[in-house]
Amino acid sequence: MGKPTTTARFLKAAIFAGKGAEPADLVLKNVGLFSVMDGSTTVTDIAIVGDRIVGTHATYSGKREIDCSGKIAVPGFIDTHLHVESSLVTPFEFDRCVLPHGVTTAICDPHEIANVLGSAGIEYFLKCAQETVMDLRVNLSSCVPATEFETAGARLEIEDLLPFKDHEKVIGLAEFMNFPGVLAADDNVLRKLEAFQGEHIDGHAPLLRGMNLNGYLAAGIRTDHEATSAEEALEKLSKGMTILIREGSVSKDLDALASILTPERSSFICLCTDDRNPLDIAEEGHLDCMIRRLIAHGAAPRDVYRAASWSAANAFGLKDCGLLAPGWRADIVLLDDLESCAVSRVVSGGRPVEPALFDARAIVEPDGLTDSCHAPTVSAADFMVPARQGEQSVIGVKAGLILTFHEKRVLPVQGNQSLVDVSQDVVKVSVVERHGKNGNIAVSFVHGFGLKRGAIASSVGHDSHNICVVGASEEAMAIAVNRLQDLKGGFVVADENGVMAELALPLAGLMSLESYEDVREALEALRESAVAIGCTLPEPFLQVAFLPLPVIPHLKITDKGLFDVDAFCLLEH
Repeated sequence: MGKPTTTARFLKAAIFAGKGAEPADLVLKNVGLFSVMDGSTTVTDIAIVGDRIVGTHATYSGKREIDCSGKIAVPGFIDTHLHVESSLVTPFEFDRCVLPHGVTTAICDPHEIANVLGSAGIEYFLKCAQETVMDLRVNLSSCVPATEFETAGARLEIEDLLPFKDHEKVIGLAEFMNFPGVLAADDNVLRKLEAFQGEHIDGHAPLLRGMNLNGYLAAGIRTDHEATSAEEALEKLSKGMTILIREGSVSKDLDALASILTPERSSFICLCTDDRNPLDIAEEGHLDCMIRRLIAHGAAPRDVYRAASWSAANAFGLKDCGLLAPGWRADIVLLDDLESCAVSRVVSGGRPVEPALFDARAIVEPDGLTDSCHAPTVSAADFMVPARQGEQSVIGVKAGLILTFHEKRVLPVQGNQSLVDVSQDVVKVSVVERHGKNGNIAVSFVHGFGLKRGAIASSVGHDSHNICVVGASEEAMAIAVNRLQDLKGGFVVADENGVMAELALPLAGLMSLESYEDVREALEALRESAVAIGCTLPEPFLQVAFLPLPVIPHLKITDKGLFDVDAFCLLEH
């Protein structure tokens, strides 16, 4: 919480405790200290004063001592790219949910709330970051809106970002997803890049290769979490990018990229989730899940834990964390087992993570941020598609990918309307503008959800967060969308008879005001209802949420219509 202690009085106490002249505040006794430098493990005490490690490789006494016999200490994990909003809970519930999994630092881009609420959303996140137990850092949202081919709730220019630039929790500029704007040297893009030269600029360049990649990197962009193949990642590494291996609830790239994590490259590779919801965290874990899976792929524990800590700290300019050594921030994960990353206990900024620590936080209330859904009331007729003879464009979805594909299908026609065809696994998809600006409704078709009936709707629709609904029935689509209005945002599964399951997300239409445990239970019910209407995707709700994202290849849909990402233009039909 806030800045580390650096007063002369603190430094004197740290020095005296470090040399053994005074007792430390906290001592972890008889712990196996794992080195991300050479992979060795040394049984020792770890002495802590305030938020700082002051002694290792020695025996210490402390005002509080914890016997850690049989435990292994590793540096706290750093998630290098995520959107807290996509965890569907507030930053405080995210803190309580993720920190016990060893994530002591998270670098977030409040891009989602910024697209809905603008500067007010970023300000809310920064206030929360000063109160969370974990070290929550912020990269300032660079692309709000992501493109001009969608209707967002807000627009952030460089003048809107500069007031936040020197905030103690701000690292730099968040993922620069408008890579076509970078390559075209767009004036607004250049102004943002110019203002952050010499600071960290996060990348976002799916499938960008060759000389265009060189041009993108020439702008001073340093990292990328969008590599989906080892070949792509290796080219980006060869050109100086730090690669963030990503494994979230939807985007699952770990298996494809595990081979790049070698001893020679581990200092240039980090880990990120981008993003996981509370249900997946409960069932699988967070970065701890990634760590054990990478080790299972054959990567050396030294290289995996290095990527999860030291490499991440270096890549993002976090100069006080990533090592367990005197003078470094006391972010420590105690493990029962190294290879399975079985987290036993966590120390965050020198404080053992216990329920009382969360209870002591000053909770920031989201005043004025819970009324953002202003979509028109819809009927089944709003989801009709004019008849088209021959092939028409269909969005192709595959589980585990936010990449979508431009498919062509011949669909049945009745009168003057094109119809869904569940025998081909082709149903309708629609984006309904929900910021109260124009009432746009775009409708097309999508393949890959497996729906036989009903509809799934979400007010989480990256990145402009209009309502996106997928359905085999126009009536169910209308029921689901209208229910989202009543909830002030959320997820809904419906059929022609009404709502089957729902989760209210009233904070910007993105986050619940309930506990992460309650959200997890609601997601379980939603998942069961999605299966009941035929959905075959393991994570349908975030998959729906990425259909309107027009900076991820290849075919998407916004409130303005079908969007060809490769050509970077709206399709005529």
